[in-house]
Amino acid sequence: MKALISDFGGVLTTPLGNSFAAWQRESGIGLADLGTAMAAATERHGEHPLFVLEKGEIAQEEFLRRLDAELDDDLSIDGMLDVYFEHLERNHEMIGFMADLRARGLRMALLTNNVREWEPRWRPLLPEIDDIFEVVVDSAFVGVRKPEPEIYALTVERLGGGLEPVDCIFVDDIEVNCETARQLGMTAVMFETTEQARAEIDSALAQ
Repeated sequence: MKALISDFGGVLTTPLGNSFAAWQRESGIGLADLGTAMAAATERHGEHPLFVLEKGEIAQEEFLRRLDAELDDDLSIDGMLDVYFEHLERNHEMIGFMADLRARGLRMALLTNNVREWEPRWRPLLPEIDDIFEVVVDSAFVGVRKPEPEIYALTVERLGGGLEPVDCIFVDDIEVNCETARQLGMTAVMFETTEQARAEIDSALAQ
């Protein structure tokens, strides 16, 4: 293994579910309500609102407008961003491990499905990002998102140095993203806990 490609949210941070749970408590909107609104917006516009948001095809304001239009009149997702980031924290141990891997000579890239308007909020959570990662690929700025194969290929290409997918370890907390990585020849580590992920990465590096 010559390189490691890591997800951001849920790997280098606390679980994203914690942030969504906090927002649900404060907003009164349950997962079922949100899922129904997402499905209705998808049917109305012919595209999943979160997917096109993460690909930079619509702005956050339009995303919120589409969902609010599908919710009951007494419900709104206004304020979602503030609550989400208030409950998102650094995974200090995993970040330190990534820094150690870079110091040991491993090529490092960050590959995140994200939102243009969120960049000023998520990057400060990882101020050492440029010290650890040679390459940062953000879906909202490249027009493709995980698990689309093109974004994996783009990340490997930007790392350069003649790297191939088979040379890379991929770490993500969503299984479908890991499955695409495996199909491309990468060694995928499905993040569940820091201890488990570190052990699997060390094992892959030892082979």
